[in-house]
Amino acid sequence: MEHLLSAEKISAFGKYLHQEERSRGTIEKYIRDMTAFSVWLDGRSATKELAAEWKESLRADGYACVTINSMLAAWNTFCSFAGWNDFRMKYLRIQRRSFRDKRRDLTRQEYKRLLTTAYELHRDRLALLLETICSTGIRVSEVKYITVEAARLGRTEISLKGKIRTILLPAKLCRKLLKYAHKQKIASGEIFLTGSGRSLSRRQIWAEMKKLCKRAGVEASKVFPHNLRHLFASTFYQACHDIARLADVLGHSSIETTRIYLLTTGMEQRKQLDRLGLVS
Repeated sequence: MEHLLSAEKISAFGKYLHQEERSRGTIEKYIRDMTAFSVWLDGRSATKELAAEWKESLRADGYACVTINSMLAAWNTFCSFAGWNDFRMKYLRIQRRSFRDKRRDLTRQEYKRLLTTAYELHRDRLALLLETICSTGIRVSEVKYITVEAARLGRTEISLKGKIRTILLPAKLCRKLLKYAHKQKIASGEIFLTGSGRSLSRRQIWAEMKKLCKRAGVEASKVFPHNLRHLFASTFYQACHDIARLADVLGHSSIETTRIYLLTTGMEQRKQLDRLGLVS
C-alpha cells in the first residue's frame, strides 16, 4: 500500500487541524512543513525510513534542533491524522538551556525606542498594539480578543485550545484603547482592524514591527510579537516572583514552559559565576 503525501492529503490535514481548533499560526506552519516534506519526497511513497532520512537531511542542512523538532511535531500530527502511526519519528533530545541568547533578547529600553518611533511616525495603531501585547502578555493570535467591550470592562476572556482564561487590562491601557477606538469610529468588537475593517493577521503585525527596526535602532532579530510576551513575563516575574501566577497569566499548562521565559542571558549568568569567587 502506497502512502503518498499528496497535495489533497495535505489540504485535508489542514481542515482536520482547523476542526481540532489549532491556532492559525500552527496550521500554516504544519501545512508548510508537510509541503516541504512532500517536495523532498519527490513523488516517492512515504516510509519510516524516508522520514528518518528527511530528519537527517534537516540536520545536515544546518537546521536548529528546536526547528527540526517542530517539523517532526508536524509530521507526527499528520501521521495521527492519516493513520500512519508506524511512521512517527522520535524527537531530537536537547539539553535544557540554562540561559538565553542575548542577541535575541529585547530589552525594556529597546521596547521604549520602538514605541517612541511608532508614535513619532504617527503609527498609532502599531504603537498601541505593541503596548497592548507587552502590557498584558497575550499571544499575537489573541489580539482579536482586545475589544471595545473588554476595554470598558478592564478584562477579556481568551479561548484557546479548549481553555478559557481571563486577562486583566491595565487601566491606563483601557483608556488609550477606548480613545483610539473612538477616534477610529469603532463602537464595538475588535479594536485592531485593517483599513477595510478586517482583523490584523499575524503576518501583517510581524511586517509592521519589522519596518520599525531601522528607524528605532533596534536589531531586527529582536523584534517580533513573541518577544514582547517574553518582556512582559520577565517584568511581571521581577515584580511578584510568583512563577505559578505568571503561568496562569500566560496561559501555560506547565510551569516548565514558563521557566523558559525567565532564563537569564549568558552575560548575566557569567556575572553570577564571577561573583562566586571560586577562581584564585
